[in-house]
Amino acid sequence: MTNVAVVGATGAVGETILRVLEERAFPVERLGAFASRDRTAAVQFRGQTHDVQATSFERLAPYDVVLFAGGDDASKDLGRRLAEAGKLVADNSSTYRMQSDVPLVVPDVNPHALRAARLAPVANCSTIQLVLALKPLRDAAGLRSVRVASYQSVSGAGRPALERLEVEERALHGPQPVDAQTPFPSAIARNVIPQIGSFDDAGNCTEETKIIEETRKILELPALHVAATTVRVPVRYAHSEAVFVETEREIAVEELAAALAAQPGVKFVADGIVTPRDVEGQDTVYVGRLRAEEGSRRHFQVWVVGDNLRIGAATTAVRLAELMLAARRAESAA
Repeated sequence: MTNVAVVGATGAVGETILRVLEERAFPVERLGAFASRDRTAAVQFRGQTHDVQATSFERLAPYDVVLFAGGDDASKDLGRRLAEAGKLVADNSSTYRMQSDVPLVVPDVNPHALRAARLAPVANCSTIQLVLALKPLRDAAGLRSVRVASYQSVSGAGRPALERLEVEERALHGPQPVDAQTPFPSAIARNVIPQIGSFDDAGNCTEETKIIEETRKILELPALHVAATTVRVPVRYAHSEAVFVETEREIAVEELAAALAAQPGVKFVADGIVTPRDVEGQDTVYVGRLRAEEGSRRHFQVWVVGDNLRIGAATTAVRLAELMLAARRAESAA
């Protein structure tokens, strides 16, 4: 059994991590719930109410596994320090993803890269579902270029974003005033926003840069051409992506369909469509609408949908912790 701490336990990802720990029967002997400040009876785990403590290294030190639910500040201050102290750390922030000495792992894509790591960043939510769809295509025919347009749910911006969408939706149907504070650069209800994060000098926003850089690292294709446009849409949960791929080698679309159908973590939808509402609460990434462009044997399109709070964050964090814990136990038994 293992002592497990969840940092950011009161947020949307933190609450989902607690739920996933229960569902996967993670061997939790003692649970610690942490956030920015002390709160009484703030979270539920295995039918019991738990207090939340303000986060500090000293309070986290007794725990074997520490799961950061997001927010760069806490993990930046404590993540590497905890790992160096022998803790197993899975981190949902972007702090360590692109650091050269830290592996960036999606369990069903590149688990070999984890090796004996004690610090495992969770990739960006959009990147995770993208690379799950791309891996079988890479393995079957190689990849020359990837272009993706994302349609990302508001839950990717946390609970305040979910609440903001609700406030704006209510305001559409009555005289309720809309508070000026918002996590978005524009109205989100009945709207789409082609910006997630700040823009750089090249005109890419933060989310687009994450997808580009992380996809190359996870797929071990540093020269792969990746282009992305990320869009926030008024959907509560689950991200969608329209993906355009050019393969290195010619291949029949039927072969790619077979490769996608065989990929762990992916459900290939041969007929019909799949929408964000269809995948809420699931840990499977759905890939559909596979087609060749005008009969091409190297240019293809797919539609990719996944629950961003689960496979895009919480479930991947817990699975990384499982892999690290299994590696440690195997090392101890050797």
